[in-house]
Amino acid sequence: MSMIHPLIKASLTAAIASVIAHPLAAQTFALEEVVVTAQKRAESLQDVPISVSAMGGEKLADAGIEKVSDLAGYVPNLHMTETGLSTQLRVRGIGSGNDQGFEQSVGQYIDGIYYGRAQLIRAPFLDLERVEVLRGPQSILFGKNSVAGALNMTTAKPTEEFEAEISGAYEPTTEMKEVTAIVSGALADNLFGRIAYRSYEEDGYIENTLTNDDEPNRDENALRATLVWDASADLSITLKAERDTFDVKGRQIEIIEDETNYSGVLSGVFGAPAFDHDLDYKRQADGNDYSENELENYTLTVDYQLGENTLTAVTGYVAYEFEDNCDCDYSPAEVFTVLMDEEYSQFSQEIRLASPGGETVDWIAGAFYQENDQEFNDAIRVTNTSILPAALSNAFGSPVFMSLQGTATPRHYEQSSETWAVFAQATWNMTDTLRLTLGGRYTAEDKEGARSIDITSIGGTVDASTVIAYGALGLDTNQGSGHDLHGDRSESAFTPLINLQWDVNEDVMAYASYTTGFKAGGFSARANNVGSFEFEEEQVTSYEVGAKSTFADGAAELNIAYYYTEYEDLQISQFDGALGFNVGNAKESVVQGIELDGRWALAQGLTLGYAASYIDFEYKDFTNGNCYPGQTPDGDVTPYGQLCDYTGKSAQYTPKKTVNLSLDYVYSLTDALELQSTLDAQYLDEQNIDPNLDPRNQIDAYTTVNARLAVNADKWSVALVGKNLTDEEIVTYAGKVPLAPAGTEYGFVKNARTVAIEGRLRF
Repeated sequence: MSMIHPLIKASLTAAIASVIAHPLAAQTFALEEVVVTAQKRAESLQDVPISVSAMGGEKLADAGIEKVSDLAGYVPNLHMTETGLSTQLRVRGIGSGNDQGFEQSVGQYIDGIYYGRAQLIRAPFLDLERVEVLRGPQSILFGKNSVAGALNMTTAKPTEEFEAEISGAYEPTTEMKEVTAIVSGALADNLFGRIAYRSYEEDGYIENTLTNDDEPNRDENALRATLVWDASADLSITLKAERDTFDVKGRQIEIIEDETNYSGVLSGVFGAPAFDHDLDYKRQADGNDYSENELENYTLTVDYQLGENTLTAVTGYVAYEFEDNCDCDYSPAEVFTVLMDEEYSQFSQEIRLASPGGETVDWIAGAFYQENDQEFNDAIRVTNTSILPAALSNAFGSPVFMSLQGTATPRHYEQSSETWAVFAQATWNMTDTLRLTLGGRYTAEDKEGARSIDITSIGGTVDASTVIAYGALGLDTNQGSGHDLHGDRSESAFTPLINLQWDVNEDVMAYASYTTGFKAGGFSARANNVGSFEFEEEQVTSYEVGAKSTFADGAAELNIAYYYTEYEDLQISQFDGALGFNVGNAKESVVQGIELDGRWALAQGLTLGYAASYIDFEYKDFTNGNCYPGQTPDGDVTPYGQLCDYTGKSAQYTPKKTVNLSLDYVYSLTDALELQSTLDAQYLDEQNIDPNLDPRNQIDAYTTVNARLAVNADKWSVALVGKNLTDEEIVTYAGKVPLAPAGTEYGFVKNARTVAIEGRLRF
């Protein structure tokens, strides 16, 4: 970057001035304690014997962190991205790919309720008290499928004193407008309430030069009401109800590479508008992309003091529905679209009994039950005006593809699941400095699944030629005009945990752990062939050693962890090269690495936060991978052709090195005013962002910088918030354009530099 952005310069100037004014040798400043509930108890982050990052609600609001994808810019080894057909969340390189049949390998929990579906990761944040990112298997206390980690979110609770706040933000480049309002306080002597509302609108940062629209155009609304009734000294009841809508028109997609002049063929032969293939925040797409989402959640939490122990019951209902239309050829030509919709509902019940803590043996035990139902539909649509039939007939010299005109392949998918588990974890305080934790969880899950695909008319004619044509595009038609599959699974697992903690001295705690995990198998919603219907369960064994330390008289922290994790039958989804994604299991995979993080109060009001990670991922046995376009098959031979061997390779989203730095400075201007500046930077090493690991989609390392400069008073604040101030061009997901020649690649693109003004008023 030729010059440092003024907002970065202002933040650095303020920080340097503070260090000059307050020499480090003059005095030390204690850090504020960070309290987390990663072990289902409120405890200091420094006492938790796992690798975990935590971020409070104030930091989330100040940094403009609106959703999980924003959070990934502040937390090492956390990655979230949207794709054309799904959403993905990963920790330490482990996650779940494109398939609506998958539950996530990284469990997302909000107030103890499991949010395991991919679409739920897109839901925006609202009035959060805290977010914790737990890395590695979390199989005992979280349990449900959390084989890679857990995202533990806690919403803000009602206050005893009256509080009210309204905040807003405006960003001129994308015409982003956000308003959040919160009211909290006592409704009676023992009844407290809180209402939070958020509205968000954004025109978008990608210009669709074909339609003259800015994309993705976002419209989000969220409303939550929370009641806390302290019924007695021993009984507290919390009821939360929330409804969210988050709609998007258009997508943040560009065609970023065109090695074989696909654009010239479309325009020269078929008269379609040309497209550019530079990453320039411009796209040309004609298919009316949109995503409309509705989400509701009801959570009832009951805490009862049963003698010295605490009995907790958490009851939850989660339901959502969405409708998506994907212009999945990503071009200005009318080729095909994919229309999708899904309905999902989930009921869960957890009961826990926990000891008071501070005894020779501290324990927690409980039981969990969940049932859910899912219906998913999609259809690849080739209209009467599509150029696809003629293009394929030209390319392959066969008139059979002309029979695709005016046809569609509607798919119907259903999956239902019933899960129950019992779990217990106990910590034996062997001495004042030595603690041994043993835990175990037994899980049983029953699933039923069904997938059918038909070939139907939308104004054309369906005959034997149509079936042959779709078969050539990867649609398994061995049951006539499509296929109709059914399956059921019953599986169970016992997952133990052993953790040993040693207080080396009053400032250093060391730990070593052995953890196992289990994620149930299931049924693919997105694959087009019969052989890719059922996938097996994942199993994980993880070893971790680490230390958490405080030094400089309480002014600094340094935490470090080394982990070695073995996965069996990792659930994989890869593009089939035509119109679908095939799922399966990679037999053996190993991921290992080092993570460190900490904080340092450098001077009065000046705090440095830092984190770094190194990751080494290797497929040890993965001979059944889908080939990327142009790759020479060298793997397993199946009825659908030879596959590719990924053994020895790394995975998607596994940058070797990640570094995060944060500098926060607060300075008193007057008795009533303070200046606050925050600078956050993240470095990500080179990585492959293609599910098929096509080397074309290996992206270079990059550094992003976010900053905030604010003036705060007791009742109000005004701030400038800058994101991606280094103006990096970042592609978050990439792959081959379906049905285009090899080397025509598309990518999801993050926003360029933005600077927003933000205001907050408290009552």
